[in-house]
Amino acid sequence: MAELSTSRLWLMRAAFPGLALLIMFFQLLPLDTVPRRWAAPDLLIALAFAWSLRRPDYVPIISLALVMLMADLMLQRPPGLLAMLLVLGCEYLKTQTAGLREASFAGEWAAVSMVLVGITVLNRLILLIVAVQPAPLGLSLIQMVLTIAIYPAVVFVSQSLMGVRKPAPGDAGALNTRTRART
Repeated sequence: MAELSTSRLWLMRAAFPGLALLIMFFQLLPLDTVPRRWAAPDLLIALAFAWSLRRPDYVPIISLALVMLMADLMLQRPPGLLAMLLVLGCEYLKTQTAGLREASFAGEWAAVSMVLVGITVLNRLILLIVAVQPAPLGLSLIQMVLTIAIYPAVVFVSQSLMGVRKPAPGDAGALNTRTRART
C-alpha cells in the first residue's frame, strides 16, 4: 500500500507540470489573430491554487516555481514576477490547508479569491514601480474575475477526473509529507 501511495504521489507530481505544459501549449496556439477586448481566465493559476489547496504534496515549491517561470518566459511576461507572486500565494494557501479542510467550498473559494486579488494588485504595483507598462487595467480585472469564476470548474475537473481531493483526516501520508520533509 505504501508503494502504491508513493508511486501515485510521484505520478501526480509529474502530472502537474504535464498539465501546465498542456495549458501553455493551448495558450500559445494562434487560433485568433485579431486582438480580443477581453482576457481569458488564467487556467494555470487556477490549477496551481486548486492543487495546492487540495493536495499540497502534489505541488512541490520547486516544481511550481519552475513551471511558472517557464510560463512567464513562454507567455512573454516579466520573467519571474508572476512566478514569485504565485509561489508566495500558493505557499500561503498551503499553510491555510488545515483550517480550510473543515471549511466549506465557499470558504476555500473566498480564500483563493483574496489571494488572487492580492497577486493581481501586487503584480500591477510592482510593474508600475519598475516603470514597466502593465496590461490595461480592464483586461487585468477581467482576467482576475474570470479566473475566480472558473476556479470551481477547475476544482471539479481536478477532483472528478484526476482524483485530486482533500485528504481525509485519517490520511497520515498526505498530511505528514511536509512534516517529514522538514525533519
